[in-house]
Amino acid sequence: MRGLDIGVAGCGIGGLAAALLLAREGHRVCIYERFDSPRPVGSGLMIQPTGLAVLERLGLAAALLGAAAPVERLLGRAEPSGRVVLDVRYEWLRRPGALGYGVHRSALFDILHRAVTAERIAIHTGRTVTGVARGRLKFAGGESSPPHDLVVDALGAGSPLAGEAARPLAYGALWASLDWVNGFDETALEQRYRRANVMTGVLPVGLAPGGERRQAAFFWLLRGDRLADWRAGGLALWKDEVRALWPATAPLLDQIDGLERLTFARYAHRTLREPASAGLIHIGDSWHSTSPQLGQGANMALLDAWALATALNEEAELDSALRRAVALRRSHVRLYQALSALFTPAYQSDSLILPWIRDRIVPPFGRLWPATRIQAEMVAGTFGGPLERLGL
Repeated sequence: MRGLDIGVAGCGIGGLAAALLLAREGHRVCIYERFDSPRPVGSGLMIQPTGLAVLERLGLAAALLGAAAPVERLLGRAEPSGRVVLDVRYEWLRRPGALGYGVHRSALFDILHRAVTAERIAIHTGRTVTGVARGRLKFAGGESSPPHDLVVDALGAGSPLAGEAARPLAYGALWASLDWVNGFDETALEQRYRRANVMTGVLPVGLAPGGERRQAAFFWLLRGDRLADWRAGGLALWKDEVRALWPATAPLLDQIDGLERLTFARYAHRTLREPASAGLIHIGDSWHSTSPQLGQGANMALLDAWALATALNEEAELDSALRRAVALRRSHVRLYQALSALFTPAYQSDSLILPWIRDRIVPPFGRLWPATRIQAEMVAGTFGGPLERLGL
């Protein structure tokens, strides 16, 4: 199927990738974005082998690898014992060259945005989407878009087009992009835990756009209902708490000279029962939002975008193409939504028993085959064979 008029709501990773893929398939595409100047929100993320496979098909993998930091393992220690309770290595995949890549969110955004601009795909800014009817997007202020054959909802977990409200998760995280310092593993996502309600981590994310110094994404777990108390307590008290958990973070904390250096990210869990309807499809967090514990958000959005472009290319009718796009992704989405719901409480909750199990029972079995391979597949996003299903 060629020549559809498609409106993409949202200029994030999923929206940009979908617009690029669809335009290259011969469709007329435009993007609607609420910001006056499109920009990413957040600090760092992980591109897994799944997301990289889509970027390779887009011809953008080399640019990604030039900006990102290769990640060979995930390493987490429980404090104060220092016991290793998470150790997942990409080498366990036994796939040559399979790695994760830590990347500054703005770097990935810039790579995709430049490609979209090169394709002359229109981006209409200052358009806050409030609804959709008969192919027309409705905007704050009462205006509407021209009619589109297809609307792609890439607005994220808070999308007003999704219908079903996402369930807010109690814990979010403070994020900051900081200059890399010595004292951390340059090829690992490192984390420190105390029970399941105290966690901090450091992820190498390579270079920010136009930058020359390597960056680290630093994050700190925080309950959303304690954000005001955290702000009232001030930086000094909080820094003391972080240093007490992980003394090596001191040089990173020294770079945080004001509360504005930290961004609080809230998370929610939702899986739409019907992610597509007449002339409308939801992708990425608009379809399936969850905590970032498994690090799959951007990768799942890239896979959704690829599935949509593939289905439109294979099917002759729009309705059947949308059903095909959902079918290509549904089992993988359900699998990872279930895994996230299972594992997140062991790392982000007020539970006492779950972290006890995590710290004492799981590690011995996690070092044995086939648990090693299963863990690596889960982290890489390849558990359930999504690439094979998508022809990647």
